[in-house]
Amino acid sequence: MASINKYYPESVTHPGLFLEESLEEKGIGPKEFAVKTGKPEKTISAILNGNSAITSDMAILFEQVLKIPAHFWLEAQKNFDEYKARLKYQESIANGIEWAKNAPYAEMAKLGWVPPTRKAETKVINLYDYFEVASVNSFNDYYFHQKTKVAFRISLATTKKPLAIAAWLRQGEIQANSLATLEYSRTKFKAILPALKNIMAKQPQNFFNEIQQLCLSVGVKVIHTPCLTGIGIHGATRWINDTPLIQLSGRWKRNDVFWFTFFHEIGHILLHGKKYISLENIGFEGANIQYEQEANEFASEWILTREQEDEIVSQAELNDDVIKRFAAKFSTHPASIIGRLHFRKVISYKYGREFFQSIDFD
Repeated sequence: MASINKYYPESVTHPGLFLEESLEEKGIGPKEFAVKTGKPEKTISAILNGNSAITSDMAILFEQVLKIPAHFWLEAQKNFDEYKARLKYQESIANGIEWAKNAPYAEMAKLGWVPPTRKAETKVINLYDYFEVASVNSFNDYYFHQKTKVAFRISLATTKKPLAIAAWLRQGEIQANSLATLEYSRTKFKAILPALKNIMAKQPQNFFNEIQQLCLSVGVKVIHTPCLTGIGIHGATRWINDTPLIQLSGRWKRNDVFWFTFFHEIGHILLHGKKYISLENIGFEGANIQYEQEANEFASEWILTREQEDEIVSQAELNDDVIKRFAAKFSTHPASIIGRLHFRKVISYKYGREFFQSIDFD
């Protein structure tokens, strides 16, 4: 990881100054040197004035005339070029200090995403490393200006806390890169949906590992990334190269919300293909309302169909035993039934909260 504390010279001399000193020692003027090396006089003058670089072919010619090894000239030029580049990088770091203030750096550090530090310049460098960008402009081009539409097809420019959302999404990429998966198969993915629903209905303690491994077997990556404060994102779906990625925040840690979001993201993969990126519960440029509604309908039908829902509502009395009986009958989770009945205002929001088990991803 880069560090601004690593030692670099405060200043480096342009090789033109060495050339000027060498010519004076030899008693050779610029015009004569130009003739002897076969280079234009204006080129030699530009080097002497520090306005032009010594190329490899020039270094060989300088060696022939001045008897100073070519590698000396090339090394001097390399050191000067690196010095100028580092000055430019330092400027990029300085320009990023205000930008970095918008990142939830302390929270990211607590989660282990970036190294802890209180130094403003070090935060900028660590954030550049985290996002794999070289400057604020590079970050904006990627996440705001859609300069790489193949890799990231949406803009976060109009979202609230865009830097935090970008950090969450980037962490998803990092997590996804650590997972090995088979080639994606749409047919096989559709075939495991009943098994995924069965895991939802039973919700064993290791449920997340079960759905993750099952999805990996058909070429789909599923990861959990803790939600950063204030961004309110429930989940996201996108394709990295040819592999679909479902990223879930587990926000509120409520199982009804989690499972609906999970099947919603599955809907995006099966219905909308590679080109659509979804960010759930986030308003962003590029969101497709129709696609989101289709994904909602997909999730609703898989978790509890409208006909099943109507059958439950038609009961004369709704209590815990009735809810559990229908959950078993329809192979769904009681919390999903309670959530649906809350949404339809069939039962009080105070009823059934004990069914909303806390989601644990450990």
